[in-house]
Amino acid sequence: MADVTKEEVLAVLAKVRGPDLEGDIVSRGMVSDVFISDNKVYFSITVPAARATELEPLRMAAERTVKAMPGVKGALVTLTADRKAGSAPPPRPQPAAPAAHSHAHGHAHGHSHPPQGQPAQPPQREKSGVPGVGAIIAVASGKGGVGKSTTAVNLALGLQANGLRVGILDADIYGPSVPRLLKIAGRPQQIENRIIKPMENYGLKAMSMGFLVDEETAMIWRGPMVQSALLQMLREVAWGDLDVLVVDMPPGTGDVQLTMAQQVPLAGAVIVSTPQDLALLDARKGIAMFRKVEVPLLGIVENMSYFLAPDTGKRYDIFGHGGARSEAERIGVPFLGEVPLTIDIRERSDAGTPVVASDPEGASAKIYREIAARVWAELGGLTPRQAPAIVFE
Repeated sequence: MADVTKEEVLAVLAKVRGPDLEGDIVSRGMVSDVFISDNKVYFSITVPAARATELEPLRMAAERTVKAMPGVKGALVTLTADRKAGSAPPPRPQPAAPAAHSHAHGHAHGHSHPPQGQPAQPPQREKSGVPGVGAIIAVASGKGGVGKSTTAVNLALGLQANGLRVGILDADIYGPSVPRLLKIAGRPQQIENRIIKPMENYGLKAMSMGFLVDEETAMIWRGPMVQSALLQMLREVAWGDLDVLVVDMPPGTGDVQLTMAQQVPLAGAVIVSTPQDLALLDARKGIAMFRKVEVPLLGIVENMSYFLAPDTGKRYDIFGHGGARSEAERIGVPFLGEVPLTIDIRERSDAGTPVVASDPEGASAKIYREIAARVWAELGGLTPRQAPAIVFE
């Protein structure tokens, strides 16, 4: 059977009526770029923010219509809210009119229709967690090229080696590297209710845009679509029971970071930096951003801290030394540890056999496990929940 084309999808969507039955969603410009991979169709429908809840049937109608097309294996349709400039909710909830809300406080999530003329609930109240997931932590950096993804994967494996149940979410929509670092290929399966089963390797549950699209595909998505895809990978994936979900953030301080900080109950952030002062200036931006959105800083990891010669084992501080540690002390953020620049870490990362999994007794793995232990202690030192847990339904 021939592959489904964008044009065919748009032709079918042109039969779906717009809100209030005015026109259709295609001619009204509500449909984002249609993306097709493996005969699964992905797109979003842009609607006014205030009406997002009531227009859910519109999303379902569009999804049903596309799923019914011959040759379509599945469809993932999201509603993207289009907030007119200036109507974005305040970053922190304002304690206005407590009397009117006090009786409803415990049922905040039960109200599907906010009162007319008011924005949907402030982001703070919307931060619903992910069922079954204990702590969600972000691994971030001020700029690219500091080895953040390698650090995130080995930190996740380090937490697991320390007895925790761990998953990793690759939030870098434009340049996902977790599939390669964990040597996972193939497409995730969809189970009931549009829920996706995470992929798995080395005992880590993993989700990444890289599993849904081909490596060479250029993702040309606008902010709202990225936000929508991200929250779906977080909330519509069967993570199961996890103690920690590590989120590998894209570099910098953009849309994705703000979405995560404002809409996800992050337990804390780990900043990855290299020793050079220039990189630390970038790291400071990341630190400032998380402080601004009130996400606790679990600490700084200094990556590529020094070079270990493979033949002699001699240490060379080729980037200077101690920059991240002194910066951490200066601003009162825990210093989590320094990871050397070794050919071993680089080669194993490129091969998809991360050092903590492939050489668990080696010196590098020990460093990552120690960093993981410090991160867990910063999270409140909860004792790892022992598996298998007995659950009384």
